[in-house]
Order: sequence, then C-alpha cells, then structure tokens
Amino acid sequence: MIEIKDLCKSFGQNMVLNNLNCNIKTGSIYGLVGSNGTGKSTLLRIINNIYKKDSR
Repeated sequence: MIEIKDLCKSFGQNMVLNNLNCNIKTGSIYGLVGSNGTGKSTLLRIINNIYKKDSR
C-alpha cells in the first residue's frame, strides 16, 4: 500500500503539489491523469525518492 499524507512540493515560488492526500491499496490499479504541469511526474519522482518532498 502507498499512503500519501499532506504532501507538498514547490520549485521556487511555483507550488506544484499542495497538501496532496492519497491511499493506493495493494493489488489495485490506478491511472494518473492531468494536464501538462500539474505535478504527475513530480509525484512519481517523490514516491521513487528521486525528489525530496518539502518539509512542512
């Protein structure tokens, strides 16, 4: 299971993820969709420890 609570990430003054909450249950299949620049890749990079989340 992946649990995300109050995740925030910004690059300079640009807030990309603001208090994101999500639970992904084991064995489930989810899709991650959205417009360009909405933080999809940033979220996946944080989950995979490529980026560090902002401390809050």
